[in-house]
Amino acid sequence: QVQLVESGGGLVQAGGSLRLSCAASGRSFRIYAMGWFRQAPGKQREFVTAKGSDGSTYYIDAVKGRFTISRDYSENTVYLQMNSLKPEDTAVYYCAAGLTAAQTMGIKGPDYWGQGTQVTVSS
Repeated sequence: QVQLVESGGGLVQAGGSLRLSCAASGRSFRIYAMGWFRQAPGKQREFVTAKGSDGSTYYIDAVKGRFTISRDYSENTVYLQMNSLKPEDTAVYYCAAGLTAAQTMGIKGPDYWGQGTQVTVSS
């Protein structure tokens, strides 16, 4: 069992930055791929990025070069650094954990979800 708690969302102007954090409980943190999904108003939840237990990473094209996912194994925490934010990045961001490869989390889906944190980018 893994529990995920996100923090760090907020309101930022276009071009600004935010860093989201996700604290994971459970002793098996290392074996899970960790990722982030987002859901904009009126849209389906979409996969954004993941980092596998082997260190591999995967990003959707819309965030490549702007977002960076990282993991701190000593703190059981995964981060999402978001730079050059755009209004279309506005969404609720969900942390996720899954026994899958980073590049397949968006297809197979995770095993665990966080509660979500709101990110709003104003134009």
